[in-house]
Amino acid sequence: MKRTAIILWISGLIFSSVPLHSQDTMTLTLEKSLKLALEQNPFHLAAEKNVDTAKSQVRQAAAAFFPSLNGQGTTNLSEKVMELEFPSLIPGQPPQRVEVDFTRDYQFTFALNIPIFTGGRLMSGYKQAGYQLKSSRQGVRQSRQDVIYNTKRAFYGILLARKFVEVAQEAVDVAEELHKNIEVQYEVGLASKFDLLRSEVQVANLKPQLIRAENNLKVAKLSLKNIMGMDQSHPIEVKGELIYQPADPALETALETAMRNRPELKQFRLQKKVAGEAVIMARSSGLPSVSISGQYNYWADQFNFKEDNWSNFYSLNLMVNIPIFNGLATHARVAQAKSALKELDFNQKGLVDQIRFEVRQAILNLQEARQSLMSQEKNVDQAQESLRIAELNYKEGMVTVLDVQQAQTALSQAKTNYSQALYDYVVAQAELQKAMGVE
Repeated sequence: MKRTAIILWISGLIFSSVPLHSQDTMTLTLEKSLKLALEQNPFHLAAEKNVDTAKSQVRQAAAAFFPSLNGQGTTNLSEKVMELEFPSLIPGQPPQRVEVDFTRDYQFTFALNIPIFTGGRLMSGYKQAGYQLKSSRQGVRQSRQDVIYNTKRAFYGILLARKFVEVAQEAVDVAEELHKNIEVQYEVGLASKFDLLRSEVQVANLKPQLIRAENNLKVAKLSLKNIMGMDQSHPIEVKGELIYQPADPALETALETAMRNRPELKQFRLQKKVAGEAVIMARSSGLPSVSISGQYNYWADQFNFKEDNWSNFYSLNLMVNIPIFNGLATHARVAQAKSALKELDFNQKGLVDQIRFEVRQAILNLQEARQSLMSQEKNVDQAQESLRIAELNYKEGMVTVLDVQQAQTALSQAKTNYSQALYDYVVAQAELQKAMGVE
């Protein structure tokens, strides 16, 4: 019994000394969020692994230039020998039968092949692999930009949702304070029953908005954790504020930057080069090929290295393969490759138009958000002053409780509109950076 107690006491000390880091609240800045997202986002990690695959394909294409040497060993498990019949040299005697074994029970073969001329097929395959490697690296750049944009948007979404919670909580607090004041005035006969009920209904109407805002904040945090590849149950808090940073980008400069930096456009250019090499490979199927092949054989009827019963022979050959007629298959392959190349031309034009649209749209959204932000900034100050005057006038009996509630609602709406405009502005900035292909 005493031993059990000691074990339990030691176990308690061990477990109590281990910090439960998995339950610690993680405080995230925008920079830390971006770092974690780029390190843990599964889709971005998959894009990086695609580069390793492309590197292996380059090595595989380069290996085709080198000679290949293969070894093979065979042994006969069952065989039927050939019988030859010879007429008897003695008249009247039956013919003689002789068994002849042309097979070898044990045989080792080494085969050598050296490509000399393949009509450009090997070189085109190597170039294709190199272009695919460059394309996969551009895919990583595109994935990186997507992760950065999505992380920024999710992070700013949390800041916006938190601001909405503050606005909703402030509205509830102001409504509850007004309701308490009306209750006091009602008890001494300075407020009507209607004002009391009206203020109570206003508090009840505002609380669902607060609950909805708090739930939206939780959902926004889940969205950020999902982008960062974090455990959904891990608590987080964000540190930062939505800040207005003036920006007035020139349209032509933004378009030139996008045409120069967008990874999708660079990928299309590389894919066109891959398609061009595919045309060369299709044509090479109709050209002669030259190679050197050789074989070395080592065989015996008994698997015994102590006796001198092994024989060997070798051959070295120059092989020329000249395609004469293949049913116009080469012509069909070339036409198919050219059609794929033309398809890429149309897709590239569509992508260029899409990029130009995205840049113009981002600049228009930025301008709209800036104008809305400037107007809402003055509107918040005016709404605050309007509420202050309404509360003073209500105490003096100059306005009704409905006027005060309308002023409260106007202030909440003004703060909501300002926060939304500020969020739209910073998101539009992030959209423009993504549209231009810059981080």
